[in-house]
Amino acid sequence: MTDAGQPLTIDVVSDVVCPWCYLGAKRLAAAVAEEGGRVVVRWRPFQLDPAIPEGGLDRTQYMKRKFGRGWKMKAVHKNLVKLGAQVGLPFAFDKISRAPNTLDAHRLIRWAASGDAQDAVVDRLFRAYFVEGRDVGDRGVLVDIAAQTGLDAPFVASMLDEGADVEAVRSQIAQAQAAGVKSVPFFIIAGRLGVQGAQDVPVLRRAIGQVRAAMKAAAVESI
Repeated sequence: MTDAGQPLTIDVVSDVVCPWCYLGAKRLAAAVAEEGGRVVVRWRPFQLDPAIPEGGLDRTQYMKRKFGRGWKMKAVHKNLVKLGAQVGLPFAFDKISRAPNTLDAHRLIRWAASGDAQDAVVDRLFRAYFVEGRDVGDRGVLVDIAAQTGLDAPFVASMLDEGADVEAVRSQIAQAQAAGVKSVPFFIIAGRLGVQGAQDVPVLRRAIGQVRAAMKAAAVESI
C-alpha cells in the first residue's frame, strides 16, 4: 500500500556536481507536489569522475580536457540556464572555479539520512555549487552546510577527518553501477521502475502514477 500505508519510495542516484541532477531534483519535487501522494525520497551516491584528486582541480582546465572546445560547453550551459529558469533554478556556471571530488559530499548526504535531513542537505549542496560557486569538495564548506541544515557540525567534521563511511559510499556507487546505472540522475520508483535522466515533470508524474497503480493492483490481487 502507498496511500493509507507506507509512502512510495523513490531512490535518486545522483552526483552533486551534475547539473542535470540538480534540474532533475527540482523536476521531481514538482512532480511529487502535483501528484499529491505520500513520497519518501532517498538519495544514493554516484561519482561522475572519481579520479578527481582530493582538493579538486581547476574547473576551466578540467572541462577543457574532458569536453574539448569551449563552445560546446557554453551551448550546454546556455540550455541548462534556460531549463533551470523554468523550475526556479538560477544556474550560475560562471561562479564555479573548482571541479571537486564529491566523495566527502556523498558521505555527508549519507549521514543526513539518520536525521531526516537528506533533502535539505542535497538541495543545499546543489545550490552551493551551481548557484554560489562554492567548492563542495572542501570539508570546511561541507561542515558549514551541515550546520545550516541542522546537523551536528562538530560531529560531521570529526567523521570527515576520520574517514568514516568512505568504503560504504564507494560500495553503494559500485552497486548502482552493477545494477546498470551508467548516467545520472536515475530514479528508482518503489524498486519497480527505473527512469533515467532529468525527465520533464509530466513524465515523472506519469511514472509515479504508473507504479502506484501497479502496486494497488497487486495489493487487490493478494487479498
